[in-house]
Amino acid sequence: MTGQPAAAGSEDQRGAPRAEATPGRPLLPGQPGRPDVFTFGETMVALRGSGPLKLGGTMNVSIAGAESNVAIGLARLGHDVRWAGAVGEDEAGQLVLRTLRAEGVGVSGASTDPGAPTGLLLFEPRLPEVTRVHYYRAGSAGSRIGADVIQRAFSAAPPRVLHLTGITPSLSPTARAAARLVLQLARESGSLVCLDVNFRARLWTAEAAAEVLREWIPFVDVLIASDDELPLCLPGDGGGEGSPGGDEGSQGTTGANEDLGAEGAGAGMGAEGADGGVARWASEQEEVTVARGAGACSDAVPFPPQEVASDPAATLAAQARLLLDHGVGEVVVKLGAEGATAFTHGGSLHQPAKPVRAVDAVGAGDAFVAGYLSALLDGEGPAGRLERAVTTGAFAVASPGDWEGAPTRAELGMLGAPPGTVVR
Repeated sequence: MTGQPAAAGSEDQRGAPRAEATPGRPLLPGQPGRPDVFTFGETMVALRGSGPLKLGGTMNVSIAGAESNVAIGLARLGHDVRWAGAVGEDEAGQLVLRTLRAEGVGVSGASTDPGAPTGLLLFEPRLPEVTRVHYYRAGSAGSRIGADVIQRAFSAAPPRVLHLTGITPSLSPTARAAARLVLQLARESGSLVCLDVNFRARLWTAEAAAEVLREWIPFVDVLIASDDELPLCLPGDGGGEGSPGGDEGSQGTTGANEDLGAEGAGAGMGAEGADGGVARWASEQEEVTVARGAGACSDAVPFPPQEVASDPAATLAAQARLLLDHGVGEVVVKLGAEGATAFTHGGSLHQPAKPVRAVDAVGAGDAFVAGYLSALLDGEGPAGRLERAVTTGAFAVASPGDWEGAPTRAELGMLGAPPGTVVR
């Protein structure tokens, strides 16, 4: 095969999808004491209200964080996962660690910071399709994670796969340095690197994100992004004015996918989920108005006008090909309600989304990543990876919460059951 991606869904003469079975470098075999996946980032306590916060009422208490959402999703599918991050020396931090332990995620590499609190976010349902999210994360323990902590945690048991998101480097210079170091450690240990772009316009500008992400690209084996995030990773001028985050004050109520739950909403599932910006890091409290089931992301990176007019799909394929030519082993593009497409040096393959009644788009992108990495670890080819990814994403949107709806391996087949099925 040539290095040029084929059109989505194209097949070779034998009828098999033209895509490689493994991305980039070979996946290390499983070894005793070596986890399947290592990830780190900020996990916060999440409070979900039943109505307007100013009127009081009850709240459900949980946790939320893109990386820990992925970790939980993988653990439920039977994988050995380690999460490292920092929480405050407080009850909220204990809830984060206790929840992750209860879900089977290893937290021996996590640390507590006596000088900073665990981050907090509040969900406020305001209308049936509109939720406001309030953040209290400035100066949190998660933002102050140091490279030395992550180095110790990673080196204690180098993983088969390192999973990072574009959220962590946006939190602070120390978090960015920690992520940069762990990329180097992954290369030295032979770990496969998966990066979910997860651009957040209210955490950093497109220019700042593009500068960091483009530096990371040579280390990345599996790049996962929505179609509007992909240009941030391209060499050259892809993250300038008009890219994501161009207007920090734009808070859509009908067309802006502003990110329901802060972490990983709406990608590769059978509903029109949200995926966009979150609260600005420097803010003590940031209110974000979002709409579930909204249209295109208001912070979308525009394709060059002449290419949009001709063929957006061809533009997407060209962008993926450019990233493949710069060393990425596989580019996975999340297309929301349209499913997802994987591009490799062998071609491309598209997987439609799974139809499901959407309850909450929060965490769907993270569930998608968990499903994709799970199938990769199982040795599945692109078709199997995409199939499991859209399945786990659909489970996520069918349940409220960031990670609560993530399926176990035994539950994966339930999605195709006819309505009214009772499993006895």
